[in-house]
Amino acid sequence: MNIIADTHVHTLASEHAFSTVMENLTAAKAKGLKFLAVTDHTGAIPGAPSETYFGCLTDNLPKEHDGIYLLRGCEVNVIDENGTLDLPDWILKRLDLVIASVHGVITAPMTVEQSTNLWLHVAKNPLVDIIGHCGDERWKFDYEKVIPHFAEYGKIVEINSASYFSRPSSVKNCIEIARLCAKYGVEIVLSSDAHFAGRVGDVADSVRIITEAKVPEELILNADLCRFAEKMTKLTGRTFSI
Repeated sequence: MNIIADTHVHTLASEHAFSTVMENLTAAKAKGLKFLAVTDHTGAIPGAPSETYFGCLTDNLPKEHDGIYLLRGCEVNVIDENGTLDLPDWILKRLDLVIASVHGVITAPMTVEQSTNLWLHVAKNPLVDIIGHCGDERWKFDYEKVIPHFAEYGKIVEINSASYFSRPSSVKNCIEIARLCAKYGVEIVLSSDAHFAGRVGDVADSVRIITEAKVPEELILNADLCRFAEKMTKLTGRTFSI
């Protein structure tokens, strides 16, 4: 599978990551990627950059560098059962790409019912583009109930390679989520969640998950340059020459 974009990458701005934007770009170039998303943590994540960083991101980070399109985005936190995000709407509207994730340092574990409500609210939020690493056992939800709503509201579901080593208990859930995405026609991206440039574009573990789940390649957005560029044009309003 030829992956042409990494949609979830962190920089030094996240503080617990270890590479600059330029180092990540160099790694992306070496891997043959055509798109690279800069998606640092938001809000109360320890070491996350301020709102000012995200408010200025699209003004200061170029749309393209050295033949690679940059998607200026964030990994925003879902902080409660109501699907509340920890970055203001006016900032989210400025960004190219918004991943919504749940993290334990901010959000306590929930019941299946609470987590189901959380993702149902996020599904309806037009400012969220990608559902981030949602297989975590601490926020297990009713997949059969929620995933059709991801399809209805045009959400992309991320299959995150870092889950294999940072959230190993979630892998079985990720396989089930991927299987249901295939069942309901939900588009998927395979991402590295890289916190170091050497991992940019490394989605081998994501490929294992979607292979086991028997997801057809036509649902993997970042495995097809034309399909991915078309989707990003729809999300960002930008034009990409491919």
